[in-house]
Amino acid sequence: MATTYLTRTQGSPTENKKFTVSCWFQASQVADEMKLIYSDDNSTNNYTYIHFSDTSGRIRFQNRNGGSNNTELIWENNIRDFSAFYNLVMAVDSTQTTASDRVKFYLNGVQQTVLDSSANTFPPSDQTFTLNSGGYGVDIGANGFNNNAYFQGVMSYFAFIDGTQELPGIFGETDSTTGQWKIKTTITPSVAWGANGFLILKNGNSLTDESSNSNNFTLGGGTLTKTESCPSNVFATMNRASPTTAAFTAMGNGNLYNGSQSPNYWNAIPGTFAASSGKFYWEVKIEGVWGSTSNTTHRHGIANLNVDLNQKVGSTGDVAWTDDAIAAGWQNSSGVRYSNSVTGTSDYPTYVANDILMFAMDLDNLKLYLGKNGTWQNSGNPTSGASGTGAYTIPVAGIWTPYSETKYGSDTISWNCGNGHFRTTAISSAGTAASTPGIFEYDVPTSYQPMSTKGLNT
Repeated sequence: MATTYLTRTQGSPTENKKFTVSCWFQASQVADEMKLIYSDDNSTNNYTYIHFSDTSGRIRFQNRNGGSNNTELIWENNIRDFSAFYNLVMAVDSTQTTASDRVKFYLNGVQQTVLDSSANTFPPSDQTFTLNSGGYGVDIGANGFNNNAYFQGVMSYFAFIDGTQELPGIFGETDSTTGQWKIKTTITPSVAWGANGFLILKNGNSLTDESSNSNNFTLGGGTLTKTESCPSNVFATMNRASPTTAAFTAMGNGNLYNGSQSPNYWNAIPGTFAASSGKFYWEVKIEGVWGSTSNTTHRHGIANLNVDLNQKVGSTGDVAWTDDAIAAGWQNSSGVRYSNSVTGTSDYPTYVANDILMFAMDLDNLKLYLGKNGTWQNSGNPTSGASGTGAYTIPVAGIWTPYSETKYGSDTISWNCGNGHFRTTAISSAGTAASTPGIFEYDVPTSYQPMSTKGLNT
């Protein structure tokens, strides 16, 4: 959400000692104080919030009344997977006899009970909470009072139930085939939504309450961008968890933008999804190019996860995968580079800022097709199968993923793996989509899929 947050003012509650918060989120990073939901009285005397307590990804629940903290809980289980959607459920009822029953935290349907020894203060009996008190502002994705602590990532199905402490089974369920926790698209509270209950972000970026109430939110700041990525179909992004991404200092937009980088050496970043068979399509937009248009500081293509992606990290921070048998990248003005050599120099032209590169990876026939701005280079035909018309031949079988490699801080790019945006800009003229959902600027070749959970399982 970058500098984006959502806001509304709570009305008189059904019961301000009991409530349940549920949301599905995909964090593109974690940071100290990064907020999921926050409520205050326009001061630091009374507030309630759920946020990340630190860069390790631990979740904190805190409440303050009259300037003093009466509740502070930090759970030890961490949010580490930046490619996945998590379901958080925080169920609160301060009327419970047993203190530890007054706040129950579930992650993907499993109750979390291991707490930081220095932050395990459960609310006192019959404690009231600012988050469900009339007249107080509620912000999703930031601390609206100070305009900071913005959530970085994607949110979906954000629900608040006023008056009951719910179990996670009304928000999700275990898939009988995969055993994974999956979303329930119909939410039915055990009693009722309550006066302050709401459900937003159910259908894309809608801030209209889709509970039985009309507790709509407004945009508090920033830009709200709709993405096709959702708990039921997650799309690939740049993999922030890769050890080689430390040099990228300003990744954003759900990790679909590499941002600037430091130091100024070759640095590479892989995707979060990979495959060993099948046919997949994605796009890369050149946001910024260092120096002249003929520079060779961009390489984009595919990386082989069967190879140690971290093997070429030198003391300078240099990560040049195409100089080894790690990646095959279309290098600007120099053809396709692999294992420190370049092939097909005359077949692949240069690219400049605002060009959109097209990639069609056929792992069934070990072919990679490269295109620019709607045209396949070298008269390529991604549907030509084993003949590989106009294709670059993938050197070895393996587990391959999209990847990008840039050299200088101003060499910036964004990916579209079917999400439907380049950064905050929606696709302007969507091409023919694959059979699996996904929105691209140009036509997806027949039989190719997006790099998404549904695309990988087609």
